Amino acid sequence: MIRAVLFDLGGTLHVCSTDEERKLWFARRVISRLGEYGIRLDISDKELSLELQENAERYKHEVEETLRELPPETVWNDYFLKEQALGREVLAPIAEELSFIYEYERVCNLRRPGLIACMDALKADGLRLGVISNILSRTVVPHFMAEYGLDSYMECVLTSAGTGIRKPDAGIFRLAEKQMGLTPDELAYVGDTLSRDVRGVRGAGWRLVIQIYSPTAFKRDRGLAETGLKADYNITDLFEVPGIIRDVNREG
Repeated sequence: MIRAVLFDLGGTLHVCSTDEERKLWFARRVISRLGEYGIRLDISDKELSLELQENAERYKHEVEETLRELPPETVWNDYFLKEQALGREVLAPIAEELSFIYEYERVCNLRRPGLIACMDALKADGLRLGVISNILSRTVVPHFMAEYGLDSYMECVLTSAGTGIRKPDAGIFRLAEKQMGLTPDELAYVGDTLSRDVRGVRGAGWRLVIQIYSPTAFKRDRGLAETGLKADYNITDLFEVPGIIRDVNREG
């Protein structure tokens, strides 16, 4: 029987979007915030925007191979602001804040409709809830949970930034099992990607994985559908989740 449902954050509990204007605005935000700490960047906002995009892609490519999230000061010094040569000791005091605004402000995050209604229905059915997210910031997921009114619902919140482990590595799913005191056949997961979420759940051997449609997931999942990797259920609305869990538990 499924006793707990855990969720991805980006693309699942909220959807993310951006455009060139927002990317440029974020570069100005980084320059401004560093300047407030007395750290001057001798670069235009347009140049920095391009560097951030290119370096972020390089970082994502590397960590998707290693499945290990690096500390914020390493991310910003060795990758995102590498060309600026600021030094890890300079960036360390502000690196987590930069990671927070990277996740919170760099893109437009819009919570899914029916978010609270979905969680209320799951709780009413006796399900325990949690979050497992690949994310740079150690503090942004708890912030989102509080902002969305979900902090009292989620008894397990695990992030790659906090654990050093990225999905699809089964290790982060094992940590959730241990924290919740449940076995793989008692757990379900809802995410938006084949590459991170479905693959991770399959590797961990959890009872059920549900994939919710996200317009940005296709880029990460290009070519994976042809391999036969697929979720148990595909949905477009979070409020489909409680009914699926009821049906699976009814069937035994």
